[in-house]
Amino acid sequence: MTGTRKLMAAAPLLALAGASILVSAQQPAADFVLTNGKIITVDAQFSIAQAVAVRGDRIVAVGTSADITRMAGPNARRIDLRGRAVVPGLIDNHAHFQEEGAYWTLELRFDGVDSRKQALEMIRAKAQANGPGKWVFNLGGWSPDQFADDKKPFTRDELDRLSPNNPVFLQASRAEAFINSKAIEAVGLDKMSQPWIMRDASGRPTGVIGGAGSGAVRNAAKFLDAPNGARANLPMDVIRSSSLAMLHDLNKAGLTTSGGGCQWEDLYREFQREGKASMRFFCFRTAPGGGRGAGAVEQQLAAIPSLKYFEGDQWQEYTNWGENFAGGGGDDLYSATQQPVPQESWDLFGRFAGVVARAGIQALLHTQTDIAIEGKLREIEKLNQQGVSIRPLRWAFMHMEGVTPPQIERMKKLNMFIAVHPREMTTGGLLRRVHGDKALTMPLLREIQDSGIMWGLGTDAFEVNQYRPFQTLYWAVTGKMVGGTVVNTHPVSREAALIAHTRSNAYLFFRENDLGSIQAGRFADIVVIDRDYLTIPADQIKDIKPVMTIVGGRVVFDAAAEPATSTR
Repeated sequence: MTGTRKLMAAAPLLALAGASILVSAQQPAADFVLTNGKIITVDAQFSIAQAVAVRGDRIVAVGTSADITRMAGPNARRIDLRGRAVVPGLIDNHAHFQEEGAYWTLELRFDGVDSRKQALEMIRAKAQANGPGKWVFNLGGWSPDQFADDKKPFTRDELDRLSPNNPVFLQASRAEAFINSKAIEAVGLDKMSQPWIMRDASGRPTGVIGGAGSGAVRNAAKFLDAPNGARANLPMDVIRSSSLAMLHDLNKAGLTTSGGGCQWEDLYREFQREGKASMRFFCFRTAPGGGRGAGAVEQQLAAIPSLKYFEGDQWQEYTNWGENFAGGGGDDLYSATQQPVPQESWDLFGRFAGVVARAGIQALLHTQTDIAIEGKLREIEKLNQQGVSIRPLRWAFMHMEGVTPPQIERMKKLNMFIAVHPREMTTGGLLRRVHGDKALTMPLLREIQDSGIMWGLGTDAFEVNQYRPFQTLYWAVTGKMVGGTVVNTHPVSREAALIAHTRSNAYLFFRENDLGSIQAGRFADIVVIDRDYLTIPADQIKDIKPVMTIVGGRVVFDAAAEPATSTR
């Protein structure tokens, strides 16, 4: 794979003819075969096959059902796909899964919920299940704009009716939060005077908290420090069971790999030893320090050259620095204007970038607005002019709502990667209110694809986005957010979107020879889906459900084995 690629259209008849030659008499016997399907390989030719053979944790052949059947060993597991489509395991290039896993079963999530009526019932049910006095909380990844039946924000009074005995905190992405009377009482909001407390004409708190105050209310509530909701202070058995439940739900959604933080590395190593690992993680590693002040920055800079990367294994590996450097600015996506950024701040960013680049470290940088993109890109270009090249390092800017075509071309010349994290999937309405019609081009997805730059899809779940990959693919292909409202008028083809959620992300993590496509030699990370991604109406892409998810040749999710009451 190279820094630029042209999308190859699928040619099923040619692909099937070519796929059969991948099987040879010299291949070892397979211990797992899937036949009679539509294998969407996402290889360089986007070829389509009928069957896959697996031995151990790797794919050994892809081809016709007849050829693959002959490869099966005497004790091989055989699955007749009965015409179902199969795609590579889906890769999210950036999310906060390990962090979220610690309290996954405690939080009330609205991922993909497109009905306000359903959300209200979920709040009521969670309060009842928790018991009196326990917090009902949500930490983001949704907004009222995703509700197709009624986009009205939640009110204090209706939350009181639904949860009269439980404090409620519901954070709509990073925009605002909604709380009830029990929560107002618990945090002493009546005694506060901060401007982010929304009040009615009589001065009574409405239960709506402006974005600037969500963190303060959450911290005052202490539900993340209490026995029923702590991040770090929960009993380890709760963190363990909650993390395993999250892994199950990610596999159920078709996810097999993610980038991001690895806050619970030791726990996930334990899962590996027990044979329970079911997601691959490519992790950030930064230098100690990072506090405010020149001393903290100097401490970080001094430590960077000694950082170690690529010393892990197939399940967890530290691959990059993320997700910020010191310096920079002008990156508030929820504001139509940005505060001026002094050159000294950009100089600091450039200095930091230079130290990281000279150490040969890949960087994935949170970057949203055109001003932030321009400032960071300018400093990186200065480094390039000084002979400090990032070309082999595959640096990436993440989010990228404000990127312009000239910036895309400049990034392409540097062999950079664009990691698209479309928060407009859940907050498209808010972005439209802030930016007007410009929001419909945030980001310029079609222009990114047509430029030939390497790019991939992620979510930055869970605070700012939902996590379900077929919802993300639906957005990329239709331009629609959860609930069906059009929020982007520059969508891409199904093939381009699927490549971006699989093969391209494998390239970002330097794993293009292991992951991201269904080919001989790759890890057997495979998802069997209930309908054909390539041919169903585009509006149904969001409704695709995995029937089976396989990671490293092991079935980690099987819909047929799910309890009838499973709803998440």
